[in-house]
Amino acid sequence: MGRSAGIFGALAVAGILAVVLWPHAGDNGRADFFADESYNFETVRVLNDITVAGGDVSDLLTTVGAIRAGNADEWYRAWTTAGDRAAALASRTGDARSKGTALLRAHTYYRTAEFFLSPTDPRRTASFKSNVAAFYEGLQALKVSYERIAVPNGRYHLNAVYYPGPAGSEARPLLVVVGGYDSTMEELYLLIGYAALQHGYSVLTYEGPGQGSVLRQQGLHMQADWEKPNSAVLDQFLSTHPKPSKIVLLGASLGADLVARAAAFDPRVDGVVAYDAWFDGYAIATRNVPPPALWLHAHGYDHLLNSLARGNSVPAAKWSQENGMWVFGVSEPTQVLDAFKAYTIAPVADRITQDVLLLAGTADLFIPVNQLDQERNALSRAHSVTAVVFDRDSGGSLHCQIGAPSLWQGVLFDWLTAKFPNVLDRDGNRRFHEAIPAV
Repeated sequence: MGRSAGIFGALAVAGILAVVLWPHAGDNGRADFFADESYNFETVRVLNDITVAGGDVSDLLTTVGAIRAGNADEWYRAWTTAGDRAAALASRTGDARSKGTALLRAHTYYRTAEFFLSPTDPRRTASFKSNVAAFYEGLQALKVSYERIAVPNGRYHLNAVYYPGPAGSEARPLLVVVGGYDSTMEELYLLIGYAALQHGYSVLTYEGPGQGSVLRQQGLHMQADWEKPNSAVLDQFLSTHPKPSKIVLLGASLGADLVARAAAFDPRVDGVVAYDAWFDGYAIATRNVPPPALWLHAHGYDHLLNSLARGNSVPAAKWSQENGMWVFGVSEPTQVLDAFKAYTIAPVADRITQDVLLLAGTADLFIPVNQLDQERNALSRAHSVTAVVFDRDSGGSLHCQIGAPSLWQGVLFDWLTAKFPNVLDRDGNRRFHEAIPAV
């Protein structure tokens, strides 16, 4: 009996050691937060802002644990709770920098909270107001220098924010940044504004028709002839500020189409950054549409197709339809597809004569990577075209290299130095900086 007990005891100890020490089968790390691509992408989008204190890892992990993919209400509640928590922390924090970074986190969480809500959901208005307020309070706490600019646009107005760079920035290009299909002007500071300031550049961000508060508060919808709002922004800025040595436009997502179009009609623009390369809007919009559905659309069966589309419960498809109808000011899903036809570079590509940087990711959820080659081939009169494709191993394969800001920003700043090398030294003297090879 004693011998048996000893054997069983030994086996028990061995079992415990095996559980503790032996590698657990299937306990591998995951590259994704959600299996659903749209919910995962928007989560990584939050993570993307961590380097500028727009998000905390622990906040993100706690928040996503309370969300089921496809449940827009849970998404809203969880991120709103995170935003409220960060705002409350800021209110009881005395240290200015800690207060400011907490407010930037609150901004990011509130912006994220409204993302999957229907455009008609009244919670969107309050969430947007909270995210904008937290952003500017955060900048003030951090003592970030900025100037808010109202841009006349007929009976309406567009909005811009100018972030003056450090001493010597006047010898570098002014970086003019605009977002795309779902961007807000304020998040552009976290996306690239902060990094550009750290690299010695001045930055002008803006929102046009179909974006941010211009859409939400004035009801202006997206327009394909983007040379008009972009020109209005530059006109207003240059009327009150010295002309910069060079002007480089950077457009994110759909913004890549918008800035390319603007550059085609504005000789004041010296460089264009397509982040990521966008060539054919209709091909992008129909990328995941089944061929039978396209046949129905082509043969006039839109009533049936719209009925089927509205019943699609896939989160990415539902969001894309609702957001598209809101942004473009149309009432049917098929009209969203048709609206994208105007957002193509092809008709104006031969008018683009500037230096151009094209970026792309091999696992882009929205833009097929082959559009980079299409755009590069179409830019027959560009002064130069530099194209960079990021694969999975690089970490930058997602749309707009979300999750890898330092990766694509490194490419951007190398390109800016190579194409626009005239800078000032530390004593403020102008000197010619030897251009590094283009990537």
